[in-house]
Amino acid sequence: MSVPTVSARPAARHGWAQALTAVLTGLAAMALAAALGLWAAGATGLPDAAFPRVVAATLVTSVGGSVDLSGNAGVLAQTRAGLTVIPLSVTLAGALVIGEGFLRPLRHRAVASARELAGWAARIAVLWLLVLIGLALGARQTFAVDVGNGTLSDLTGLFDSAPRVGFTTDVPLTVLFGLLWLAGVLLLALLVARGAPLPGRLLRFQESVRPAAHAMVVLLLAHVVVALVAALITAATRGHVPATFAVILLGLPNLAWLALTIGLGATWNGRVDGPFGLPMPHVLDAILRTPHVSELSLRSLTRYDGRWWWLVAVDAILLLAVAFRMAARSPARIRLWQHAVHLAVALALAVLMICLTGRISAHYGLSLLGIGDLGGGLSGELFLRPRLWQAVGLGALWGLVAGFLGGLLAKGVRRRGEVDGP
Repeated sequence: MSVPTVSARPAARHGWAQALTAVLTGLAAMALAAALGLWAAGATGLPDAAFPRVVAATLVTSVGGSVDLSGNAGVLAQTRAGLTVIPLSVTLAGALVIGEGFLRPLRHRAVASARELAGWAARIAVLWLLVLIGLALGARQTFAVDVGNGTLSDLTGLFDSAPRVGFTTDVPLTVLFGLLWLAGVLLLALLVARGAPLPGRLLRFQESVRPAAHAMVVLLLAHVVVALVAALITAATRGHVPATFAVILLGLPNLAWLALTIGLGATWNGRVDGPFGLPMPHVLDAILRTPHVSELSLRSLTRYDGRWWWLVAVDAILLLAVAFRMAARSPARIRLWQHAVHLAVALALAVLMICLTGRISAHYGLSLLGIGDLGGGLSGELFLRPRLWQAVGLGALWGLVAGFLGGLLAKGVRRRGEVDGP
């Protein structure tokens, strides 16, 4: 009996040159999305040629880095400001490109040692570390705040207290969270890609983890595509084209994944006050612009416009579709209750990620001579945060039901591990 042979396909190289290509292409994709989005938002008109630094700050925040706002209005005046938001369009662009660059040299492999994978990831991490440090050091700028004409302008001129607001980055936190972001991207790429090699000891976990992880990535991307179509239709029918494209290029997943959680029944608390505003749809701004903290939920949306019930239908259809796909990609020996548990855990983790990355917080205020807030339109507050454990629990419940139904629908599909009867 002859011994079977394996085709001698040469293993793809994954050295420093390939790592540099992966990092630079990912950085270029993120920078392009951020620059175009900020350009559409009008940021090119910022003084002191600050646009490149604002782009750098946007890239820092997109990977979880820390950007600190500071204010200075002279001896007799004070400013206060803060901003916490992740532009998830930029984040998603970088994750997709870097993940693809990480997986490309590993194709056509069944197994890879942990040492090989760790070495390949370490090369990318070292180069990414240099990028993070460069971005953190470059994202620093100070702006003068225009207080307009009138008494406030006269007072600030008299006391030489014209307000200035700037931003700087916390380099250690930016490096820490940026490296954690990269580790998450590379790990998720290995979990999602069906053809990516794993160490031999982990192969037994791929049957339960990979189909569910892939289903969640498809679900999240599908919601982004639906939101993109809705945004383009809005731009074509209602105008506001620059603002719409700014939202698409900077924060479309923020809105798409917020809608996903609301369709599942989750509630977000928030408030909008002053010059701040939430991007389209404007119903969000209308519901949250109240004197007190408001609830953003399916109930409040449908009270404003009954057509928002379509969020439930979209969630149900897309979730059932990915549940069927997950079951069809799983081995035949996986039972219905296992499909339900796998999708429940995966959807709960996906909702947790959305809740942690989708929070928004912004505030700004000006006071002079210690007398309250004289900024008028220059002061305001915006925040949006989820009821975390309610959202995660609802995600797990929807996952259980959808996973069970998807397993039932996939029963008639021929899957791996099935053999024909005699």
